Amino acid sequence: MTKQKRFDSGYFDKWYRHPSHRVGTTADLRRLINFAVAATEYVLAHSVRSVLDVGAGEGRWQPVLRTLRPSLRYQGVDPSEYAVRRFGKRRNIVQGTVDDLPRLIPDRRFDMVVCCSVINYLPRDVMIRAIRNIADRTAGLAYLEIFASEDEVEGDTEGWHAESRASYRRIIRDAGLVPCGLHCYIPRENVSTLVGLERA
Repeated sequence: MTKQKRFDSGYFDKWYRHPSHRVGTTADLRRLINFAVAATEYVLAHSVRSVLDVGAGEGRWQPVLRTLRPSLRYQGVDPSEYAVRRFGKRRNIVQGTVDDLPRLIPDRRFDMVVCCSVINYLPRDVMIRAIRNIADRTAGLAYLEIFASEDEVEGDTEGWHAESRASYRRIIRDAGLVPCGLHCYIPRENVSTLVGLERA
């Protein structure tokens, strides 16, 4: 029987704060968020107004995003009882999984949808539904951190799943997203906003 991963305070302390285990620094996170915001605004040709963070954890993106764009509306979704109890009200995070998105957010689309450190921990059928659910809620750009079986990874690999790059490309394409490099994807209906060489 597979051990169920516990997303408690100890998990977040180890993988996000402990200097021997954390996979990135605060400065790394700020660079990533600045990049994702800039890429989204390039695609949309206006400031980011709304962000959906799927698998938000403690909502670490929220304070940085609000510093960059004070009027931005942030919505986080995460299955961790700890994260929602501690940060839910302050950072607007509700409890739920990728399969709960149609119920929690039935008919809203967001300028930017973020999904980091999530996709590779999902069984294949759930992963496919997750990407489709994310695509359905993306108006501008989705930042999907996904590592393929050909990639070398560091960090928490317990419960890790990885498919080939070709397999992920098919799944993402079938969900209606078009890659434009560096983990960024846009809805197929917006593809005409980019020239050919801007698309991967």
